Amino acid sequence: MTDVVIPGGRDVRATLDEPESETDAVVVACPPHPQHGGHRGDRRLVAVSDDLLERGVACLRLDYGEWDEGYGERADVRNAIRWAADGYDRVGVFGFSFGAAEAILATATVDREVRAVSVLAPPVGLAPDLEVVPALADVACPVQICYGERDTTVDWEPVVERADELGHDAVAFSADHFFVGQHEKVARTVGAFLEARVT
Repeated sequence: MTDVVIPGGRDVRATLDEPESETDAVVVACPPHPQHGGHRGDRRLVAVSDDLLERGVACLRLDYGEWDEGYGERADVRNAIRWAADGYDRVGVFGFSFGAAEAILATATVDREVRAVSVLAPPVGLAPDLEVVPALADVACPVQICYGERDTTVDWEPVVERADELGHDAVAFSADHFFVGQHEKVARTVGAFLEARVT
């Protein structure tokens, strides 16, 4: 576990979790809404990171910089992807809730190759010009959408419908927005999808 400062003009800190063996693959993990307690120590992010480590994949869990209505946070994720791409051959992205939106929005617009993106409980968007559904068409890699069938916190249905239309993977869990008691099950699903595409 290493603390990392992400370059890019905002104060963005991250934790790099690395497997015992050397790896040339990393996943950038995006936390939920920072104004609702979201941070890089989120239990879902840690569970995914732990699973990836067992698969020989590093994980960069980031904290966003100062709140910027979703725009600066998108820049933070793009900068984290750039940092990851400079140090590793293959990069994937994961995000939960607000972080799921940022994962898709950043992957769709970053100037680096992303091998795969997996998101958990994605909202339809963060602002009128930060919309997830149209951004999906601009993502040039495989996408996995994981969602809770009892999730009433975010409007995930249009995201899943668009993902289906584009031929992406959609995985349903019998869960609400927080996936209580299912973090390891979610992590195995996400980890297997990302491992197959970044290693």
